[in-house]
Amino acid sequence: MPYSFPKLALPRNWPQSVKSAYICAVALARAALVETRSWCVNSPIARVRLSAENERLDSEVALLREELRIKDARLARIAPANRPHYPAIERLAILALKAARGWSNAQTGRAFLLTDVTIASWLKRIDESGIVALVKLPQPVNRFPEFVRQVVRQLKYVCPTMGKVRIAQVLARAGLRHSPSTVRRILRQSLGLPANPNSSDAAAGDAERNATAKANVATIKPICKIVANYPHHVWHLDLTIVPTHFGFWVPWFPFSCLQCWPFAYCVAVLVDHFSRKSIAAGEFKNWPRSSDITDWLDGIIKSVGQNPKYLITDQGSQFREKYRDWCTARGIKPRFGAVGQHGSIAIVERFILSLKNECTRRIIVPLQLDKFQLELTKYFRWYNEIRPHQSLGGRTPNEVYLGAPSARDGPKFETRPGLQNSRAVAKMAPRLVAANELTLVVVCLEGRRHLPIVSLKRAA
Repeated sequence: MPYSFPKLALPRNWPQSVKSAYICAVALARAALVETRSWCVNSPIARVRLSAENERLDSEVALLREELRIKDARLARIAPANRPHYPAIERLAILALKAARGWSNAQTGRAFLLTDVTIASWLKRIDESGIVALVKLPQPVNRFPEFVRQVVRQLKYVCPTMGKVRIAQVLARAGLRHSPSTVRRILRQSLGLPANPNSSDAAAGDAERNATAKANVATIKPICKIVANYPHHVWHLDLTIVPTHFGFWVPWFPFSCLQCWPFAYCVAVLVDHFSRKSIAAGEFKNWPRSSDITDWLDGIIKSVGQNPKYLITDQGSQFREKYRDWCTARGIKPRFGAVGQHGSIAIVERFILSLKNECTRRIIVPLQLDKFQLELTKYFRWYNEIRPHQSLGGRTPNEVYLGAPSARDGPKFETRPGLQNSRAVAKMAPRLVAANELTLVVVCLEGRRHLPIVSLKRAA
């Protein structure tokens, strides 16, 4: 006859210490299981290690099911009409889990506290698209909407000479901040090209170009770095030839005309090193002499009101004895670029390239000297006040010259729906403005199509 334990009456209201003991017992049981599993995991027998892993996974599944039961019990106490709706992205995730599990509509509804009619309506409307779609694909929080991509494409279409960096800087000044890599990705996608090309041919070509560049750098002598500490500290001066609409090339011997008016102008440009501001341009019908250059510089110094400390030029015939005597009389220290050394006067040469690519090669250069001077004046104004400069971090030369705040640091548009309601946007208001639609506005400086002024306008 088996021994029968006496029936003991347990107290109806357990004291608080019993509840604490229950929690401590569970914690001790977990510690014992961890110790046992650690011995099994380190066992040299594979079956023992596999059994320990299976037991751990079974325990983890049981704990996760208990978590879900507790959470579902809390939501089940809310009336069905008052329960929060699942977002469109989570609805698609529920349908994907239903397909993976092989559940019916009723089983899916019981798992997520829904009715089978609701699941059936989701399946019926799964192919809808747009804002009113009941089921949606997941979207990255930082993804830019389509109208932002359209703004980038429109700007590239209106100003095809702009590269990725210039487009990013222009849009930043207008209030829409993008990185150059984002602009490149948008433009490549609009052409049907891969956003990040990683072809072996391209990689081989880049490696070959990098090797060639390193070899060239090794053979070039180092150039002394020019430092300017304030405006009008260092000036750069150089001469260039700008052909008129007649041009100075002819199809008969000797195949070229004289590089003088009416076939070409000789233009002297002066650039401030500190601010990259184009100070002035001198237009000459013939190749100027040293006296012409010094007289032109005297007028500029008089209008500016001060002399530069250094004046950097090449070693042309205009910058010989008379020019050096003039510099000595003015208290200016002349500096000269190395003969045949690429980049020795890179600042002014780069400005001349921009002048030709953005102005003189995009217009019909007039024969009247005053009209040509007017075109250069308009370009200098656009270059100094509107065009962002890459070496200045997207600021304009006038902003650096005058020490004014940059337009790129002004209020910005936040176009990403996932971030418009975030705390960061609310904290940075009004410097960060939410915008659901933007319109690209491009006007031309006094009718010059090659001098665009870009701005963004919020759609009403």
